[in-house]
Amino acid sequence: MERLFNLSRSKAENITLEFKRYLIDSIDFSNRMIGIKGARGTGKTTILLQRLKELPSDGCLYFSLDDIYFSDNQLVSVAEEFVRKGGKYLLIDEVHKYPNWSQELKNIYDNLPELNVIFTSSSALEINKGKFDLSRRAVIYELQGLSFREYLNFKYRTDFQILSLDEILSNQAEIYTRMNSVLKPFQYFENYLQKGYYPYFIENEQSYWMRLNETINQVIENDLPAITNIDFSSMMKIKKLVFIIASLVPYTPNINQLAVQLNSTRDTVLRYLQLLHTAHILRWLSQDTWGINFLNKPDKLYLENTNLAFALQNDRVNTGSLRETFFLNQVSLMHQVTLPKQGDFYVDNKYTFEVGGKNKTAKQIANIDKAFIVSDNIDYGFQNKIPLWIFGFLY
Repeated sequence: MERLFNLSRSKAENITLEFKRYLIDSIDFSNRMIGIKGARGTGKTTILLQRLKELPSDGCLYFSLDDIYFSDNQLVSVAEEFVRKGGKYLLIDEVHKYPNWSQELKNIYDNLPELNVIFTSSSALEINKGKFDLSRRAVIYELQGLSFREYLNFKYRTDFQILSLDEILSNQAEIYTRMNSVLKPFQYFENYLQKGYYPYFIENEQSYWMRLNETINQVIENDLPAITNIDFSSMMKIKKLVFIIASLVPYTPNINQLAVQLNSTRDTVLRYLQLLHTAHILRWLSQDTWGINFLNKPDKLYLENTNLAFALQNDRVNTGSLRETFFLNQVSLMHQVTLPKQGDFYVDNKYTFEVGGKNKTAKQIANIDKAFIVSDNIDYGFQNKIPLWIFGFLY
């Protein structure tokens, strides 16, 4: 256990508090057990380590459950020994890599009331559907990739604040004037669409898409098998499904046709699509407000974010698809987004949005109340025409 303590202290020393993700301000750290879900590569570990650095060093311990130490040691035994040594805060990374995570976290919560636990997991992990339900014990938060606002603040050391949807829709001239006086966001928008959603650009921007492809493979080959019962054949079919859909998005799926292409059944294809949605590789859009349901097929499919399009398609990326993917990704974190009968997106059962280029007209949303044109390639908004990039300031 001494090795775990030494590694933990080393991690705390090497982390910086200079930039913090949006989620940190939303977490109520007074809860005894907190879970942070999110796609691989979005910064869950960084949040844990920043929290570690802020807490008293003698009462904290961080480790990852993919460490070889846990091939021969129980999580619950480590927690009990840590408490006997005066430990107060246990920060656990990658719980989905540990077979008995659900039962042992439940036992830690029930038997060690003096211990505060924060853990991270893959976004595909169904935390409250396991054999040992943690829904009454753990408060779960979900971390999304960098917003356009966060990307600018992190890479260019700006201090842009979050805007509400109402502020954006009011199209106030002073918002654009204030932003453009600091830095013109639009000139960096294309860079963000290509290489800004994951913090990989910090280390090496040249190998960004290669690393993102590796991430996709790790999700399919390591994370999903650790969470759900899929074999090698299923992994290969899921990979094929990702590349089929990546070449077609936004895609209105024909489930029976996909089943034939994958030599699989309709129900299996729906299960694969659901897994890819929860793993933040695909994004599932429906007309109803009931959310993702295994019994229903999606009305439309998108890649989860624009960076994935460049990693998977490179020179065949469709501009219109990128615009819609960006809008859906940035807006859906804080708001309910469904597919309308007219227009591209319906938000909070109230607002209709049509997404396009700078010359986009209101033809498709004519005579619809509270309808807006979202235009790419413009710096400023006017009346019901709003720049696409500013929706990247919602979180």
